[in-house]
Amino acid sequence: MLLIVLAYLGGVLTILSPCILPVLPFVFSRADQPFVRSGLPLLAGMALTFAAVATLAAVGGGWVVAANQYGRWLALVMLALFGLTLLLPRLAEHLTRPLVALGNRLSSAAHASGAPRAGSSFLLGIATGLLWAPCAGPILGLVLTGAALHGASVGTTLLLLAYAAGAATSLAVALLLGSKVFAAMKRSLGAGEWIRRGLGAAMLGGVVAIALGLDTGALASVSTVATSGLEQALIHDLSPAATHTGGPAGAMMAAQAQPEAAMRMVRTAAPVETAAALPVEGQLPPLSGAVQWLNSPPLTAQDLRGKVVLLDVWTYSCINCLRTLPYVKAWASKYRDQGLVVIGVHAPEFAFERNVANVKRAVHELGIDYPVAIDNHYAIWRALHNEYWPAEYLVDAQGRIRHHHFGEGEYAQTEHAIQQLLAEAGHRNVATGLVGTPDKGVQMAPDNADLQSPETYIGYRRAERFASPGGQTRNLPQQYTAPARPALNQWGLAGTWQVGGAHATLDGATGRIVYRFHARDLNLVLGPAKDGKPVRFRVSIDGAPPGAAHGVDVDAKGDGTITEQRLYQLVRQDKTVTDRTFAIEFLDPGVQAYAFTFG
Repeated sequence: MLLIVLAYLGGVLTILSPCILPVLPFVFSRADQPFVRSGLPLLAGMALTFAAVATLAAVGGGWVVAANQYGRWLALVMLALFGLTLLLPRLAEHLTRPLVALGNRLSSAAHASGAPRAGSSFLLGIATGLLWAPCAGPILGLVLTGAALHGASVGTTLLLLAYAAGAATSLAVALLLGSKVFAAMKRSLGAGEWIRRGLGAAMLGGVVAIALGLDTGALASVSTVATSGLEQALIHDLSPAATHTGGPAGAMMAAQAQPEAAMRMVRTAAPVETAAALPVEGQLPPLSGAVQWLNSPPLTAQDLRGKVVLLDVWTYSCINCLRTLPYVKAWASKYRDQGLVVIGVHAPEFAFERNVANVKRAVHELGIDYPVAIDNHYAIWRALHNEYWPAEYLVDAQGRIRHHHFGEGEYAQTEHAIQQLLAEAGHRNVATGLVGTPDKGVQMAPDNADLQSPETYIGYRRAERFASPGGQTRNLPQQYTAPARPALNQWGLAGTWQVGGAHATLDGATGRIVYRFHARDLNLVLGPAKDGKPVRFRVSIDGAPPGAAHGVDVDAKGDGTITEQRLYQLVRQDKTVTDRTFAIEFLDPGVQAYAFTFG
């Protein structure tokens, strides 16, 4: 119920957002008609269409996106014709082609008779709903994150309907007030004709704005100034416990990391049990949702009966997962002959991690030889009610979940739990002692004593502390200037970049990213140009080559090459850690930059 209230209030706040401007002319085209038979059906059609399309977009595949794009262009054509008939009444009399007939019928139904039909208004609302792209503020981000990670459900649709109903409520109030103003103006001689023509011109302006992407580009870039603070305050006031409860140390929360969302989910992790208690926490879920298996034929829960199973939920560009991986690999090797089966459940964070070829390459390069289930649809993730990368679930020989841990750390407790469940299963001479700690490369444990820089996303949906003058421009190429003196944990771009929701793409011949950080290690998730062509780069620290402070993917001069989509370690300091300014200059176009992580 709380989420429904939040979703509704978030929808109400959209009236304050610039992203609503392009659809206002379509709504106010009904301001001079009876509300119940004209305005209300239009708003209902708009709300229902948005909820349906948003539900499919959150849980569907690429075909949904493509179908919606065709629907948007069809709606643009229909509404443009409707606007022209309002602006030029004689045009409606001469347009007889089948494609234009729909626009004529809408116009005549709305204006030729004194009794407008609800059906035509509802159809106009459907067209408007296909075009409406509300800004993804915190509340809508929360709703879409839940939809993407937990799948299609009645609850998902109800939340999106609540959001759309909130937007429709505020628009209905504006429409009712506007109708009184228009009625007063129409009492003046000749005002009605000019009002109608003005609405037609405004509708054409809205069509142009949406066709050029201004509703999700330029207008979206200023929308959070108007509503984000209010939405965050609503979440805080209605759910204070959720906003003050952080995730486990060394874990990446699912709602943070999902490419189509922008907000933490309210639900928090369950407390971690120690190896001493090992209660029954649930049953091993079906594993049939995996789209493919690596290093093994498909496994089922029945196949694993009599085995102790460790499920490691991970994704290959996640630094927390990479630092946990040496322990998981060591446990798989140490206890394999004593009845332990380790299964990696690869649930993607970024879009490129859905590419099975990328996952195969990462599994090979990381030396993973145990079974890996590719969970591109989050079927296993949802069955576990998981929220984090990495997450470890330990299952006993009877198929019951007996222990879990989220994030890095507590490796000794997890290994003791493995030993205890192997003993319970009747295995004798179970190996004792604990596996060693990795001491080199990306997988070295973080230096938490000197770690003062947080994970930082570059795509606009989750970008924070961006310091380039003018802020980020969404989905359009923009010339940026790096901040001259960034404060700690501020960052910026230099050169021509196109910033998308999940990453930024270099649109010029060269470009830079600058970050003021405080950590031993600095990593950056990067990808080459879309055509796969490698991208050369050069790293500097405080304006000089890194020297001995270079990471594994850079030489002492700071030079390196991006050849695949993955995490690149760029800085590994071996001396006193202080605030320093990192810069990476890309010498070729097309690079894709996703997120900074530190250690």
